[in-house]
Amino acid sequence: MTARPLTAYDMAKQFGASVGHVWHAPDSQIYPELRRMEADGLVQAEEMASGGRRTKREYRITEEGTLQFRAWINSPLGYQRERDVHHLKAAYLEWAEPEAARKQLQLHVDFHSQQLEQWLAQRQGILDRTNPTLLARLKTALPQDHERIVAFKVFAYDGLIERARTEIAWARRGLDLLDGSGHFDGEI
Repeated sequence: MTARPLTAYDMAKQFGASVGHVWHAPDSQIYPELRRMEADGLVQAEEMASGGRRTKREYRITEEGTLQFRAWINSPLGYQRERDVHHLKAAYLEWAEPEAARKQLQLHVDFHSQQLEQWLAQRQGILDRTNPTLLARLKTALPQDHERIVAFKVFAYDGLIERARTEIAWARRGLDLLDGSGHFDGEI
């Protein structure tokens, strides 16, 4: 929405293809949030013809919305205590049937491997400048800012990629423990 006006539908699609990798927001959250942001003066909506008698609302960020976004981006965030059911479950795998534990750990490897593939592809699309969301952002930015914009987008995906690789390696160590080929030496 900072790059160009979008309908809620287009925003949901774009959200899923860009920052949806770091923040999941279902349609049921996006639509009410847009209405709240409009009421708060952070976005402005314009009714657009959508074929026949139908209309759609196209949203654009307001000056106040840009100011609020900049205030948020410049404020340090606190951290919440983590609630990770997969790691919690791993702490008690000695109670599990070996096949059930193996299945859980393999699902973990599979899930994070799929995430890793997606994030590597997104990162490459950013580097190649073929990512549509990035291209829209670059169109509205000064040319001297392009490298910095790309660098921070890649930086975000690098964190996700490293996290996925770590989760895959962790689950594989658990599989090795189940198979008896891994050992616990108390060292980190």
